[in-house]
Amino acid sequence: MSQVDTKIQVNTSLLRPPLYRIIYMNDEKTSAEFVMTTLIEFFEYTPDQAEKITLDIHNDGSAVVAVLPYELAEQKGVEVTVLARKEGHPLQIRIEPEAT
Repeated sequence: MSQVDTKIQVNTSLLRPPLYRIIYMNDEKTSAEFVMTTLIEFFEYTPDQAEKITLDIHNDGSAVVAVLPYELAEQKGVEVTVLARKEGHPLQIRIEPEAT
């Protein structure tokens, strides 16, 4: 009886998860104060950073506020949207793949 040796090569390299952009869309009803608050609370921006991003959203119509793996981007987007609706704001958030 002959013996067969099987060699298995294990690939231990990990792929980085694809990244997604969280984009705040400008509207005429959501207050700048609310936008700044969400940027500070959910994305850990400083007040100065949050103010600059809020102005970018207002002036440009939208701005990328974070780039995260899909699950985190989706979670943050949902959390901010739920808070916005709870407080009566129509803030729209888009999540789209990061350009490669």
